[in-house]
This record gives sequence, C-alpha cells and structure tokens, in this order.
Amino acid sequence: MSVLDGPRRERRRILLDGRPAWCAPEGEMLVLADGRRVPERDAVYLPPCEPTKIICVHLNFRSRALEFGRDLEGETPTYFMKPPSALNAHRGKLVRPADCHWLNYEGEIAAIVGKPLKDAAPGEVWDRLAGFAPANDVGAHDFRDTDAGSMLRVKGMDGFCPIGPGIVSGVDVRRATLRTRLNGAVVQEAPVSEMVWGIDYLLADLSRHITLLPGDAVLTGTPWNSRPMAPGDIVEVEVDGLGRLGNTVVEGPAPRHAVGHRPTNSKQARAVALGKDYRRMKDEGLGVEPADYFDNRDAFLRRNREEGPGRD
Repeated sequence: MSVLDGPRRERRRILLDGRPAWCAPEGEMLVLADGRRVPERDAVYLPPCEPTKIICVHLNFRSRALEFGRDLEGETPTYFMKPPSALNAHRGKLVRPADCHWLNYEGEIAAIVGKPLKDAAPGEVWDRLAGFAPANDVGAHDFRDTDAGSMLRVKGMDGFCPIGPGIVSGVDVRRATLRTRLNGAVVQEAPVSEMVWGIDYLLADLSRHITLLPGDAVLTGTPWNSRPMAPGDIVEVEVDGLGRLGNTVVEGPAPRHAVGHRPTNSKQARAVALGKDYRRMKDEGLGVEPADYFDNRDAFLRRNREEGPGRD
C-alpha cells in the first residue's frame, strides 16, 4: 500500500520509564500498544526514526532559489548529509553555542524510509516509505567558511535535526502546505507543489547509488526566508496533515579548547544566513554585526512577508 493512501496513521516515539516506546495520539493522550495511556503534555519525545544516515537537498523550493538569484531550470538536485547525532525531537532544545550567532531555522518535510530502497524508479518510492514528518534543518552559518563546502559543522552539530512529533502515513503530502513559525508568527509558508523536484524524484535519484535503509531520513528542502534564531525563541514547523514540530533555542557554552576553525561573521556567512536582509542592512547603513540584525529582526521579518522572496 502506498504511503500516500489513507486512512491517516501516526506513530510517535517517547521515553517511558527510561525506555523508548511507540504510541499513537488519541486526543490529549498517547496510547501504547499494551493499552497504557500517557498525557501528551507530559510526554518526553524521541525522534520517530533511527536513521543510519540523514540526507538533505540543498535547494528545492522555487522561492528559496529566487531569493538567492538562482534559476534551477535544467539543473539536477545536489545533497549534503547530517550525522545521526544531529537528531533531535519534538520539544527538544536547540543549542546555539555561545561563540555562534547565525543559527537559522529551515522548515522542511522529512521522508522516512520503511523498506530498503535501491535503484528505484520515482513511482516505486511511495511503496517503500514509512511516512513523513515535519523537520527543521537547523544550521550555524558561522561555519560557512570551512569544511570545503560540505557544511559538516554548519548543519551537523548535535541536535541540529529535529524531526517529529510523529511519523505519519496515509496523507498525500504533495497537496500540503509547509509553514514555519518563530515565536508564533509565520516566517515561512509554501505549498509542497512549489518543489522543483518531487519527493519521489529525490529518493529515486539518491537510491541509484546509495541504498536507503529503513529509518533513513531525507530532508526535502525549505522555502525562502530562513533566518537566524536567538536564545529564548520558539520555532515550530507545521505541515498540513503531519502535525507541528516545536523546539526552543537555548544558549550553550562555547567549546573549551581553541583548536580548529573558529566561527566567523564573514560576508559569506551573513549572505546565506540573512538572505535579502543582508543587502538591506548594507543599503540602509545599519551595520553588519549580529546585534545590528537582531535589533531590526522583527521589522525585517514583517517587511519580508509583505514583499515576498524577490531580490531588492
């Protein structure tokens, strides 16, 4: 049966009595297979998958490409990876190291593999998926200037891949809309139909040379207006039919040892983290330091919603 075919089914994974447990939401309760019931508000969530790998597409939404002046016509998708240690869950903390400033949200849909996928045609993908979940492809753009463009530390830090709250099947995500909220305000919104390459295309493409195993997650792209978060922010990613993933940003200590590449406030870091707001800051003489952005962030986000993704 295709993962797109109803009825809707959802499984969530929580920590109960010190052990992982699968359950299903039922109103304000979570119900385990043995009949035990846990109030949802008290649940400690775990990611709804245990991947051997997490693969993400670079650019896929047309509005995101437009914001950066890219035309994806005639191109093929490119990818990067997050380590499994980047996994996080619904209500988990997003830790911004004290020496970093450009910690961006990117609301996405995670496609979670249910059966081994190797050299599959796009039409075969739907039968091999376990389901979908909201995801946040968090990135610290302070590390844009290292790792030879792999974004290993930009996107791969611990906890930088929240997925959840559950894994959902029986919903045709091709008809859904994705929204990201920052402190309650919508900051990203786009229909899945805006993707240049469909979810089935992405997984078929990857499976030509990489075997996708049960539990593996593929993050399928974000719309325009990815912007930095600050400690205390609450970020939520909602997808029609899949639910809403929520996380809180906190500040963590900087690494204890001054080895290797240090985070930078470089032109490249600012250009990616801030999008069109970087040009706006320069044009309006507002400065280019993190404090200059955060002092004006609410106004920038409001103007962006009014203007859309086009370049100034």
